Amino acid sequence: MAAAAQIPDDAPHIPVLLRPLMRAVEPVSGIWLDGTFGAGGYTRALLDAGAGQVIAIDRDPTVFVMAQSWAAQYGDRLRMVQGTFSRLDAYGEALDGIVLDLGVSSMQLDQAERGFSFMKDGPLDMRMGDTGQTAADIVNSASEAELADILYLFGEERASRRIARAIVKARDQAPITRTLALAQIIEGCLPRAKPGQSHPATRSFQALRIAVNTEYEELYQGLMAAERALRSGGKLAVVTFHSTEDRMVKRFLQQRSGQLGRANRYAPETQETPAQFRLLSRKAIGPDDQELAENPRSRSAKLRVAERTDAPPGDIDAKDIGMPRLRGKN
Repeated sequence: MAAAAQIPDDAPHIPVLLRPLMRAVEPVSGIWLDGTFGAGGYTRALLDAGAGQVIAIDRDPTVFVMAQSWAAQYGDRLRMVQGTFSRLDAYGEALDGIVLDLGVSSMQLDQAERGFSFMKDGPLDMRMGDTGQTAADIVNSASEAELADILYLFGEERASRRIARAIVKARDQAPITRTLALAQIIEGCLPRAKPGQSHPATRSFQALRIAVNTEYEELYQGLMAAERALRSGGKLAVVTFHSTEDRMVKRFLQQRSGQLGRANRYAPETQETPAQFRLLSRKAIGPDDQELAENPRSRSAKLRVAERTDAPPGDIDAKDIGMPRLRGKN
């Protein structure tokens, strides 16, 4: 039996749902891929539990610099790669397991210069990597209609049109380049938050982060890549943090395990194909009381785990798993 998952004392970021994830995938052996390396919590747990090698992927090059203090102890059992998990099948094949922890990490939120936080002043960046457009690029160049779509589809912000209108009005006076400046504009469009409610800018900042990093497209492509890269019997474990991500993962696994019928009941009948996955838990796994006490960030986290069958990989349309798309985007 695999060793119990331990959270490293020197970890700057507490891995969410680590203990239930490790229980769900044990025994751990062979080659695993951690598609969202971050502070390395899942990677270290997999290596300590018996993985022969972990391929650790992250689009943020700074995480590998931070890992230098402990990575050497694992030698060539740890392979670190800067890249995106949407291409994970390019970094490994016939894998024994894949772990994905979606969303932004707490250590990125804590770095004001990364521009993810509406609580700290910093440049309006929000890139998980070091290339591509920033949140400031979107805020200052997208049309009012495009901004409203982003806020509504990616952040489920009901006041999206009002906020988009206020952003366009403000940027006509001067470019919006700082996080607190944008947060102040958003706050002016919404009622003051009551005790216990989230900050008024929460949904808008989430939406912009998702747009900057094309997170839903990454997830869709990553799930398909995982299907191609896992060997028969390989495990896929995905941790999500909000409803849209969880819906995409849930529908993907339901469809690929034969648990979900045709998305369109008017579509013609098609020949039934073998399932590519077997669900290891029919319901999402959430944090227990101990984890909630240790890490309040885990309150919205959900874990879904499935096992790859020997059926050949296939294809699936993004709309069939509920991936939001902006108007005019294919």
